[in-house]
Amino acid sequence: MKSVSMFVSAAALLAAIGAPAYAQFSTALDTSQQTANEGKTSQQRIDQLDDQTAALLNDYRANLKQLEAARRYNESLERNIQGQQRAIDRVKVDIENVAGLQRAVTPLMEDMLARLGDIVEADVPFSIDERRERVTRLTEVMSDPDVTVAQRYRLIVEAYQIENEYGRTIGEYSGSIDDGGEQRAGEFLRVGRLALIFKTGDDSVLKIWDNAQRAWVDLPKSYLPDVRLGLRMAKEQTAPALLPVPVKAPTKAAQ
Repeated sequence: MKSVSMFVSAAALLAAIGAPAYAQFSTALDTSQQTANEGKTSQQRIDQLDDQTAALLNDYRANLKQLEAARRYNESLERNIQGQQRAIDRVKVDIENVAGLQRAVTPLMEDMLARLGDIVEADVPFSIDERRERVTRLTEVMSDPDVTVAQRYRLIVEAYQIENEYGRTIGEYSGSIDDGGEQRAGEFLRVGRLALIFKTGDDSVLKIWDNAQRAWVDLPKSYLPDVRLGLRMAKEQTAPALLPVPVKAPTKAAQ
């Protein structure tokens, strides 16, 4: 009975407030709810902007690092370019020096080649055809525009080295000589530049080259065993050993 009385009292109170007041109260509640919703939306927007700001800041810092790396890389490239330019300048100077050197070396090579030909013709005539052919080839090379100056010089030096090697080695080869108008075939034994000896296959002819007379002269048959030994040594058919060679005593040079 008491609860019924309270309900009647509440109803009476609302009836006493009236409809206009209730409408204002309801509007206030709606406004409060709308404000709360807008506040929530604003906070979400603020959070979103904060996230975007953090992302942009991270991108900015990353771009700064890339910019610094690019700057240092460009500086490194610039140093390389400067170094290469200095190398180019040095090469240009070297090319100019080479051009001058070529002008100086070419006459020298021509003189060396002429001297080489003189050596071959004045020397003991061993392997004479081969040595003359080498000089002829070098003469042709000197006028070949496709052969560089360095290559020409190298070939001439190699030819001198070959000639120099003859003086320290022993060799043999087959051939023939003109013996008083008669061609005789046999074997040649070259002992350095000291001696060039010729022997027929039947050992009937034994001669040695006399460079002073520019002719072949008879060699005593007592040297025949030594010549045979020398030929076997040159053919590597026996071990090297002392080899007696007939040579002329040195004479005093003319003043």
